[in-house]
Amino acid sequence: MKRNLISTGQWLVTLLILAIGLSAYGCADTASVSENVAAPLASLTVTPGDLQPAFFSNTTTYAVNAPTAATSVTVTAAPKDSTAIVTIDGVVTSQRSVTLGGPGSTKTILVAVETLNGLETTYTITVTRLRSSDNNLSALTVTQGSLVPAFTSSTLDYSVNVATNVTSVTVSATKSDPNAVISGDVPSQGQATIQLDGPGTTKIISVIVTAPNGDSKTYRITVNRAAPSSNNTLSALSVTQGSLDPAFAANILNYTVNVATTVPSLVVSATKADADAVMSGDVTAGAGIATGQATIPLDGPGTSKVVSITVTAPSGVFQTYTVTVNRAASSDDTLSALTVTANAAVQPLVPDFNANVLTYTVNVANTIDQVTVAATKSDLNAVMLIGSITIPAGTTSGQETFPLGGPGTPTAVSISVTAQSGGAPKTYTVTVNRAAPSSDATLSALIVTGGPLVPDFAPNAMDYTLDVPFSVDSVTVSATKSDPNAVMSGDVTAGAGAPTGHATFPLLPLLPRTVSITVMAPNGDSKIYSVTITRVFP
Repeated sequence: MKRNLISTGQWLVTLLILAIGLSAYGCADTASVSENVAAPLASLTVTPGDLQPAFFSNTTTYAVNAPTAATSVTVTAAPKDSTAIVTIDGVVTSQRSVTLGGPGSTKTILVAVETLNGLETTYTITVTRLRSSDNNLSALTVTQGSLVPAFTSSTLDYSVNVATNVTSVTVSATKSDPNAVISGDVPSQGQATIQLDGPGTTKIISVIVTAPNGDSKTYRITVNRAAPSSNNTLSALSVTQGSLDPAFAANILNYTVNVATTVPSLVVSATKADADAVMSGDVTAGAGIATGQATIPLDGPGTSKVVSITVTAPSGVFQTYTVTVNRAASSDDTLSALTVTANAAVQPLVPDFNANVLTYTVNVANTIDQVTVAATKSDLNAVMLIGSITIPAGTTSGQETFPLGGPGTPTAVSISVTAQSGGAPKTYTVTVNRAAPSSDATLSALIVTGGPLVPDFAPNAMDYTLDVPFSVDSVTVSATKSDPNAVMSGDVTAGAGAPTGHATFPLLPLLPRTVSITVMAPNGDSKIYSVTITRVFP
């Protein structure tokens, strides 16, 4: 009686344990329990993996979930009857490695136990090779900017800051498990170019990774596109002639430069602080070009030129830098040419003209009563005064006619030149000496048609005689003045300017005829020439 009670209690415990196992694992789907199997196992294991439900000799059906990485499992079975024969998946053995299919596949493994007296029991193990749950990325990059924080597979949220001129980014994502699937803003191949919104906006890029078992994870990248720069300053400004005053500083907008009068142009170079700004005005440089340069022609000496450079930031705000270039006035107060003419003939200067020589003389004949003085300035912008005539800046040369004093007198002509820079003028002086009246009251020739004079003619011999044949009843006397401006009077006449005089005289036989010729020089001196002509009797 006592034995029966103990036996009954053992069965009750067994049933309780079985009930708990069936409740936990579901007996209807995964386990088959016999009240007493004919050829029981003492133990059954599958590695890697765990039997579901836990091994119980009277439970003949099990399920095992093998890891994704497992390509095979090892089944080990030990019979309660050590003499029994164990067959695992068709091979008599108590331990065997069984190859599995790919992830997600199932493999049914039969473990048969046969006793020597012919009793048999078959245990069925269904091994499922699990699909991967790896929904991680092994790499994540953005072509513009860098991820913050640096990428790790366990960090899901990132930010990237890009410049205002970046319109798109390329996102590349690499799966840890090649069999996982990438979706979202990045397609399955793992790379996409994402267009950004306008400057100053934010774009969220999602990368969804779904593991082979269906588990998913979302990585997010927030791309912050910078607002347009408002930097409208220069980082450098220079000129090739002179120097900026004050010295360049980005926040100083107005400058002056003083250059020599001989400088006709200068080169202005400007560099933008933001290369994407636009530089316009007298010096230009488009967006993306850092530096602009221009050659600025200057106006004449003594003038100012304003060079304007406007810098417009990408945001549209602008400011203008100005450089006022002051070209020094010329200090050149010299002449480059000076001439004196009389009766359209150029009269020689003594000494020859030289810009640095200020005093000259010109000698003209006593018959010249006026001269014309012409002068040319070395510097167009100087002011010249010739006598009473002013030659203003911008006019190269000028002239004036000056009446001369009487013969034998000097006339001084002044030409003053005032440089563009001002100051005392430089004065050139030309003294025109009009020759004194000639004192030459001589003849240069005296001829009588009847024969030769006695003595032979000489300008300083005053008296002559001439005997002519009886047949000659008249003679012609010709006299030529040494100075054409002298005046010849008496029996033969010739006014000033007429060099020669002629006269014919009748002769009487044996009666001498005296021809008298008076020559008065321009200065009033006079000489009297006398020729006594006798008609000789045969």
